[in-house]
This record gives sequence, structure tokens and C-alpha cells, in this order.
Amino acid sequence: MRTLIQEIPAQVGQTVTIQGWLHKKRLMGGKNFITLRDRTGLAQTLVDNKDELEKLRGLQTGTVLALTGTVVADERAPGGAELHGVTVEVLVPVTDDPIIEIDKPLGHDSENLETLFDTRVVGLRNPREQTIFKVQAKVLESARQHFIENGFTEMNTPKLLAEATEGGAEVFSLDYFGKTATLAQSAQFYKQMMVGVFERVFETNPTYRAEPSATTRHMTEYITIDAEMGFIEFDDLLTFTSGLVNHIINTVFETYGDQLKQWNAQKPLLTEEFPRIPMAEVHRLYAENNAVDYSAEDDLRPDEERWICEYAKKNLGSEAVFVTEWPVSSMKFYHRKNADDPTLADRSDLLFRGIEIATVPMRENRYDVLVEQLKTIAGGDPNHPGFKNYLQAFQFGLPAHGGFGMGLERLTQKIVGLNNVKEATLFPRDINRLTP
Repeated sequence: MRTLIQEIPAQVGQTVTIQGWLHKKRLMGGKNFITLRDRTGLAQTLVDNKDELEKLRGLQTGTVLALTGTVVADERAPGGAELHGVTVEVLVPVTDDPIIEIDKPLGHDSENLETLFDTRVVGLRNPREQTIFKVQAKVLESARQHFIENGFTEMNTPKLLAEATEGGAEVFSLDYFGKTATLAQSAQFYKQMMVGVFERVFETNPTYRAEPSATTRHMTEYITIDAEMGFIEFDDLLTFTSGLVNHIINTVFETYGDQLKQWNAQKPLLTEEFPRIPMAEVHRLYAENNAVDYSAEDDLRPDEERWICEYAKKNLGSEAVFVTEWPVSSMKFYHRKNADDPTLADRSDLLFRGIEIATVPMRENRYDVLVEQLKTIAGGDPNHPGFKNYLQAFQFGLPAHGGFGMGLERLTQKIVGLNNVKEATLFPRDINRLTP
């Protein structure tokens, strides 16, 4: 019967069998230590029988083994216990030299990233690398939990569309049985449609952007945590988003705080309600404290995003901040203009540790206004198959609603403290990479 490695410390004095991968060999003559890895962690084992040790001759990291021995308490061993008097059974031998050493921290310097990604299949077996994606899985799990507890229904929407949801040219087009289809830039249309069905919906979904960007922030394929809420106004939408991020961060550090120490990751400083700063104020503050003035811009520059997050951390007690009051010149056709100042959109960008992780706007729910904005802002045809059914949801009644698309990899990147969003992606896709 197999014993998981995490169960070993509770079985001191008993004989157990563990199964996993050969992680490291330390052959020291009289004492020979074999480190085994399974899904729960690492175990140190002492092989002092020459015949058992001979079974490992020529075998390399990754060999699948079954090791049977007596559990002995030892505070120097992982988990505080190890196996002695070990007998070895080779389940799957590996004789090829390893392409990467997984028993040591892998290099994440910018000049080493291509090697890191090229050897990903084996490199991810490194426990420190695994922590990144255990954290990412916990982000998804805790987000899903928060949504469900707040009355959301989970959905799955198509990724082959008849029209580019966001508009513009940054879409992947493909032949669809003689027609032109695009890969989804987001679940935008569908989550708004579903407000008319469930009021509150969410989805975690792949997103595709044909952006010719070779930066530390962009990929051509990534995962978005999408949500939409009906019968809500802007302030409450921002409050909900603050609560969601707080719940995610708290859950992640409660679960993986010890493992995150390997990355020197510090729990973010967050307020219950994230600070809200108008864009014009961000421009003003940045210009006052730096040599550059971006106040004529209708967007934020990356250096402004980094600076305002540091400002918010120092002066407002939060490493997350909402930038509000965006000019209508930068809004999507489905965004809602501010009722008091039609030069502004009811939109916010959520910045976290120096980068945008979500756009959080209210949507235009009035059918006539939406149709007009589709024509004037996006240059769209309301009768086009890509828009016709979407508009029907509004034609037959949608309440005021808003939502967001939150980048899973960017959020993971900033929790762990990585420099490049691709490091928080199992198998990243960018303008140069389609494998592994």
C-alpha cells in the first residue's frame, strides 16, 4: 500500500512504501541518501545496503521508484522524518542525462528565460517552480469560491466568434468552413447576455490577443477571470472587486505562505476598500514628482502605473488602487458614459503592484444608446451576425450591470514577485513561441 510523502512524519517506527520520482542522489560511501518526490513533497531516504544501491546504478533523475523502509524521526530531514533500511524497486528507469538540474533553484534572470521555457516539461518538476502554479490554482479556487458564495453562476462560452468582441485589428482570424471567424478576445458579449439570465455570472477562460508585443506584460494567449453583475452601480462594483482580491490574497497566503518564502514573496499590503484615484489626479501627482508630464494622454503609461502603486502603498496603505474617471476617448462602445460628466466613462482600471490586472467598468444597458455607440465608436453594423444576437439581450431588457476581466497570470506574477508574466504561465505563448 502506497504512503504519500506528507504522511510519513505521522508514521514514525512503521514500515511504509513510498512511490515517486528520483529527485536527487547523494552517494557518500557509508551513507547514501536518495531524495524521492511525489505530489505532496520530498522525502529523504537512507540506502545502506549495497545490493539495493546497485539497483540505482546508471539511473538518472526522473526514474520512477518504490522505496520501502522504516520511518525514523530526524529534524534535519524534509518534514522531520526519513526512511531507513530502504529496499528499492525500479518502476520506470531513466538513463538519459538530465536536460536541467531540478534539485536546485532554476534561473529566472531575463537572459535565462528562453532556456527556462524550452526545458519547461522537466523544469516544472522543481518544487520551487511548482509553487508558482499551486498558487495560481489556489487563486482560481478561491475566486470561484467567492463568486459562488455571492450568488454567481459559472458558465463556459464559445471561443470561436463571428466578430471581434473588442473591435480593432488585434485578433486572430481563421477560416471557418468558408466564413471568417476570430478567436475570442474575451467573454464580453456572452457574460453580458447572461446577466439577462442569471444576473451574476463568472467564467475562467482562455483569451487571445494578436498583439505584436514583446514585453514583460503581454502574451498572445492567457487566462482571464471574467465576471458580470446585474442590478449594481459603479461604487458597489468596485467594492465587490476589492473584496474578491482580498479574499484571494488571504487564501493564498494562508495556504502557501511558507512555500512563498522560497520566492521571498511578501503578503501584499491591502485595504478593505482599495483607494480610488481619478486618472487626471494620477497624471498630476506623477508630473509633480517626476520630470515627465503625461496629462495630455487618455491612458496611463507603464511608469505611471508603477509609480502610483508605490504612492498608494506609502501614502494610502494599499498596493492595489483603482484609477477612475477615464475619458470617453478611450472607452469601448459597450461602456457607459458618466451621467454627470459625459466626457468621462464609468470605468476603472485596477492596478496591483505596478501593473493593471483588471478593467472594471459599468456597461451601457440602454438599447438605443448602445446601438448608437456601436456605430459611432466601433464602426459596427448592428445587423452583423457578430452583434445581432448580442444586441437582442438589450432589446429585450437588461438592467444596469458591470463587471471585469482579471488577468490570472498577471495576478499570480505579482503575488509571487516575478518579473515577467510568462514566468507565471505553464507554457507561454507570445509572438515568438508556440512550443512546448
